[in-house]
Amino acid sequence: MKVAVCLAGGTLLLAGAAWAAVEGMTARTAGDVTVFADGRNAFSFPAANLPDEERTRFAIGNSFFKRNWVQAPASTTARDGLGPHFIARSCGGCHIQDGRGKPPEILDRLSTEQPVDLLFRLSIPGNDSKHGVVPDPVYGDQFNNAAIAGVKPEGKVHIQITELRGKYPDGTPYVLKKPSYSFSDLGYGPMHPQVMVSPRIAPQVIGLGLLEAIEEKDVLNNAKRQAAQPGPIKGVPNRVWDAYAQKNMLGRFGWKANVATLAHQTGGAFLGDIGITSSLFPSENCTPAQKDCVQAPNGSENGEPELSDKLFNEIVFYQAVLAPPARRNVNDAQVLKGQKLFEQAQCAVCHRPSYTTGKVPFPALSSKALEGQEIWPYTDLLLHDMGEGLADNRPDFKANGRQWKTPPLWGIGLIPDVNNHMRLLHDGRADGVEEAILWHGGEAEESKNRFMSFSAEDRSALIRFVESL
Repeated sequence: MKVAVCLAGGTLLLAGAAWAAVEGMTARTAGDVTVFADGRNAFSFPAANLPDEERTRFAIGNSFFKRNWVQAPASTTARDGLGPHFIARSCGGCHIQDGRGKPPEILDRLSTEQPVDLLFRLSIPGNDSKHGVVPDPVYGDQFNNAAIAGVKPEGKVHIQITELRGKYPDGTPYVLKKPSYSFSDLGYGPMHPQVMVSPRIAPQVIGLGLLEAIEEKDVLNNAKRQAAQPGPIKGVPNRVWDAYAQKNMLGRFGWKANVATLAHQTGGAFLGDIGITSSLFPSENCTPAQKDCVQAPNGSENGEPELSDKLFNEIVFYQAVLAPPARRNVNDAQVLKGQKLFEQAQCAVCHRPSYTTGKVPFPALSSKALEGQEIWPYTDLLLHDMGEGLADNRPDFKANGRQWKTPPLWGIGLIPDVNNHMRLLHDGRADGVEEAILWHGGEAEESKNRFMSFSAEDRSALIRFVESL
């Protein structure tokens, strides 16, 4: 028996005794933090054990995470200051329903649909100890295809898809879609001749505070274990400058583990994606070459940033306590078989199943409810060489152009419910778990080959296991 509370777009399932008896504690993806939820709102609930006195903070953060920002000056001074350049008007514009973005549907070669939840990092050869990269001198470190009135957009993005056809050893055919990118209508002249471009899709934002509470020694031990064992899997940590802590730290967030804290990630996204300044990033996202951008009005008052420290803290808190939903079908025979095959194919070496969280590193931005929880994110938080097929050839701090962070898998099976698609990997090229596995190369080549050698029934079981997470 499941006791259901119906909500707009989703259902919160109260974990009663019958649920526990049927599915057991292994359904609890995040210990006491876990919410038993499905439907469109499955990623939007606070930690189940969040104290009542902290739920107001969650509600405030939720409001400003989803609310659109407007061009300054405006009567709504608490949310003016959009741009001058941007790709979205709110955090929720990319992370729809706190979920995962997708690339535009390229139905034909003439498609001009512009990406919103797929951004493009830019840099040129070189290194900066505090930024990890050297931005393009004209367009900065991120391409923005939208702008406020009176300011030129930076340009347009074009995506072209090439189909790559192959067969499993048993003769079953498959098709992979490889995207390539180009830019046109550049508002400020050409990019640097050596510019490097990296597409990045917006991931779901569940469980971020729990990932931040994983002890650093546990992540470093992942690297030590992999280095000591035979085989190609040798993950390494990224070390990055953090604007909030003002020191170099272990990278945990971003597709290349190029961000250390949720606070830095939030401040960087506000500036890069929406054009909103904060104490962490107080300067507008304009380069000296963009005169109209530099001269545009902004929402700063009396020298203060556009996003106040109080609201910034509430938005970080909101993301920190968004709860991963419970697993489904944990006792299903095919799921259990798939779990064994997942381990047999060495997938669990990089996608480490579980941890026990330590202390939250920044108590003002998180909740003690996240501490001491057994969690099952399925990630080692390390960088791995994923082969030439996925390479962006753009370094970021200690990450090279072939390395990507192992993304957490919790909640992956609910992406279709929340976002009505199943586009995976760093740029959304994979349509579902099977395609994502087939793109694995480099250190994961052997694991991919083991998956390909399985029977069709076994491949289906492994996929079903991943989709239960």
